[in-house]
Amino acid sequence: MSTTAPRRLHLNAFLMSVGHHEAAWRLPESDPHAHLDVAHYQHLARTAERGLFDSVFFADSPALYGDVRRRPAGALDPTILLTALAAVTSRIGLIATATTTYNAPYELARRFASLDHVSGGRAGWNVVTTATAEAARNFGLDELPAHAERYARAAEFLDAARRLWDSWESGAVLADKAAGVYADAERVHPAAFEGRYVRVAGALNVPRSPQGHPLLVQAGSSEDGKDLAARYADAVFTAQQTLEEAVAFAADVRGRAAGFGRDPRTVLLLPGIVPVLGSTEEEARRREAELDELIVPEHARRQLAATLRVPEEELALDRPLPADLPSEDEIEGAKSRYTLIVQLARREHLTVRQLIGRLGGGRGHRTLAGTPEQVADALQTWFEAGAADGFNVMAPVLPSGLEEFVEHVVPELQRRGLFRTEYTGTTLREHYGLPVPVHPRERERGTSAATPTAPPAATPAAAPVPAPVDVREREAVPAG
Repeated sequence: MSTTAPRRLHLNAFLMSVGHHEAAWRLPESDPHAHLDVAHYQHLARTAERGLFDSVFFADSPALYGDVRRRPAGALDPTILLTALAAVTSRIGLIATATTTYNAPYELARRFASLDHVSGGRAGWNVVTTATAEAARNFGLDELPAHAERYARAAEFLDAARRLWDSWESGAVLADKAAGVYADAERVHPAAFEGRYVRVAGALNVPRSPQGHPLLVQAGSSEDGKDLAARYADAVFTAQQTLEEAVAFAADVRGRAAGFGRDPRTVLLLPGIVPVLGSTEEEARRREAELDELIVPEHARRQLAATLRVPEEELALDRPLPADLPSEDEIEGAKSRYTLIVQLARREHLTVRQLIGRLGGGRGHRTLAGTPEQVADALQTWFEAGAADGFNVMAPVLPSGLEEFVEHVVPELQRRGLFRTEYTGTTLREHYGLPVPVHPRERERGTSAATPTAPPAATPAAAPVPAPVDVREREAVPAG
């Protein structure tokens, strides 16, 4: 009889200002200054921990993004913010975004190792290459580095960061007062990494952290992005609109991971969802419509034009997208998101105004409008089909959207045996069921001080797709 534990899905709370819907800040109950208030985020982190979420997550970019007239602009540095959240929580994982294009490996490796120590092993790094020309200009560049070059640098950057995290072995700190020896110098090693894009000489000035390596997350879905995820990532935040696309994406990434010699089960796929909840389907639809009515079309069209790399005047609100758009090969920014948006508009025959509405809640992630039971049905379908190991929950309005998810959807998932009823570990890797990286020299000696967490139960690489469930944006999730 198999002793393998049953699969349980993972939930990550993606926190953004007062909600992911671009008009959430205009609601009467919303505080347009909350994105600068640490108490707001501390409440959200405690709420997610009460719901037994695996982690909270913050996006970031080293540039003032978009039109400041459109929604609250700017954001606190997430690595600093997460230290404040670590102080008021005890179990939930803490994931911050940081770019490999405009940082140095030593600085980021130290920052995330420090967060891992401060939080007792709950740190995660969402690795991005940053796809905006605005960020490039903020760092003295005339234009955005080419997509392939950014990802080549990212791979070197991660190799260097891992060398830095491995510069201290697990047993290096002796703290031997009697002998007057703090650390075993033979177990502290220079990183000595030299590549085309980055070079690092010495050892990290932070001893090995509780997780060995902070958890690595990746969010790009281009060909280069999938390769980077398959080679390095412990979890992948992704965006797909249909079950078939999600199953294919999951199989692709898992296959690539196997090609890099990794166990595909240790790469978790977490698509984004925007849950709009109501006690009835009609109430959920009404809530979604109320939010969409607050979108300012002119602001949204300006941003869409920038994303599609076309003049704004070519996007007539009540006409489809222009037939002659750039190909993905011509895009040096966020390639996969560009393709998702264009395919969504073409597949559903949307006008620009309708497309703006679709993107208003989750920028291309699936919006699920329905009752808690209907939303749970949709999550279960994707999870059991092998399309997802869990979900990146993007509440359209905060804090109410996260509170409602915790109070109504989480209990429904627990009743179905799909989600934990208590935390069984203390680190982020334990929540995800992922092994602690063994130090290379400890592996050679067979003296690793770290005990790997058992890998999750097998996930089908390309499970059969059940009868389609209509979970398109703007439509309620069917019951049953």
